[in-house]
Amino acid sequence: MKNILLLLASISASTNALADTYNLIIDEKTVNITGTPAQATVINGTMPGPLLRFKEGEDVVINVTNNLDVDSSIHWHGLIVPWQMDGVPDISFDGIKPGETFTYKFTLEQNGTYWYHSHSGFQEQTGVHAPMIIEPAEPDPVQYDRDYVVMLADWKDDSPEEVYKNLKGDAEYYTNPRPTVVDFIKEWFNADSGEASSQVVKERAAFAKMRMAPTDIVDVTGYTLLMNGQTANKNWTGTFKAGERIRLRFINAAAATYFDISIPGLKMEVVQADGQNLQPVMIDQFNIAIAETYDVVVTPKEDIAYTVFAQAMDRSGYVRGTLAPKEGMTASIPKMLPRRVLTLKDVMPDMSGMKMDKEPAMNMPAKDSSKDSVTTIKMSDIKMNMHASENMGPKVLSYADLKSLEKTSFNAVADREITLRLTGEMDRYIWSFDDKKFDMAEPIYFEFGERVRVKFVNDTMMDHPIHMHGLWQELQNGSGDYAPKKHTINVPPKSTIIVEVPVDNAGKWAFHCHILFHAAAGMFREIEVKGGEQ
Repeated sequence: MKNILLLLASISASTNALADTYNLIIDEKTVNITGTPAQATVINGTMPGPLLRFKEGEDVVINVTNNLDVDSSIHWHGLIVPWQMDGVPDISFDGIKPGETFTYKFTLEQNGTYWYHSHSGFQEQTGVHAPMIIEPAEPDPVQYDRDYVVMLADWKDDSPEEVYKNLKGDAEYYTNPRPTVVDFIKEWFNADSGEASSQVVKERAAFAKMRMAPTDIVDVTGYTLLMNGQTANKNWTGTFKAGERIRLRFINAAAATYFDISIPGLKMEVVQADGQNLQPVMIDQFNIAIAETYDVVVTPKEDIAYTVFAQAMDRSGYVRGTLAPKEGMTASIPKMLPRRVLTLKDVMPDMSGMKMDKEPAMNMPAKDSSKDSVTTIKMSDIKMNMHASENMGPKVLSYADLKSLEKTSFNAVADREITLRLTGEMDRYIWSFDDKKFDMAEPIYFEFGERVRVKFVNDTMMDHPIHMHGLWQELQNGSGDYAPKKHTINVPPKSTIIVEVPVDNAGKWAFHCHILFHAAAGMFREIEVKGGEQ
């Protein structure tokens, strides 16, 4: 990969040793992933595109040439850059016209694992996505002997435009097989008590009233899942020597797929989320929402192969790779976990008979409007990110486990609070914030220098990974001054998640659900930061 970068990059004439020029070309290419030739969009001829490895403090110049016959763009996902360099057509620039080159220029003022992708049409899911690593200027607090990017994606031979058209015509077009009357009778018959039988009837009636099925986990299923552009059969492999610390940089670049990830036989030490260093936590499994990144360190003690196993959250498929002492080795592929089926506890807490806080706000400081005191709002012990069983099984990562390695908020108190409802109409396949699609809504206005508490209230029965460009979201998960900073926050069905946003980057920013069809269907807004230097 380093050799590829050497071919792509040429050192500029600047006297600054940390000023490099990179050249990226977006083009079409015929690929054969499923056994049928299909059209992809690629960066420098590959899908995913080339790994870009930078140094914190580096002044970069990136020339992006568009060889398509439609407009294109590149967005630097998670990077805090000047808004004119953010790469979102109609917000930060006009896009890159066919046959033209746009030059991005910015200074890298952060480090960690990130990625870049098109923000034009559906090009991201047809191949215009790639990993990006920024090495820290100071010694890295994470010690490791070698590292690998593990970029996850999903693929359909059908064009995204066709998939989207099908969804608009019938929102359940790609739904997993729905429970039948026979399934209902079996479930009722197998209930171990009269109360349990009553609950089966109650749940089935409630889901019928909501016009959804307990299997409605995602909008689109049946993807071919990819790891670093390869299917499970191709078996991407990373090599190691026994005893080495291996850093795996997981990136979810999928259009519509959440992944549950495990490496049987190895504990994973989570050290970073969304490019930000964490206080390490040892786990067995984790869920990665669309557009998130997680860095984990594993230490194989034996010269044997290990399977890197990523199964779709709806259990419609999996992709695997291998860690091994040498190429060609494989390990057994574990069985997928049972398909997740929604319950009333997941989507309608008040109807499930469970006692839950309506607003699980996670020990967040709240500014009293009548005086400058700080109050504490308690939270229920909820799983915020990982859809896991509640028994004493493997350790599964939760948002509650995330704690920044360094202080973030320094006892900061929010200046004001806003509530954003995540809304949708499945019958018409419309997604929105506060019941307003992007083309109906005014921008959200922030003032430069203020601190805004944002309360995400998910009124829908689906997960939504909410991505904020240009600004960090500090997740209020009970970590106090060590609240983790994230660029993408997953908001589970019928739940409330609270973040605080230090408004420290002037300009105009995109803000949207990163399920790509949801963004296209209206769950998209513009944030405009007033004041500051633009």
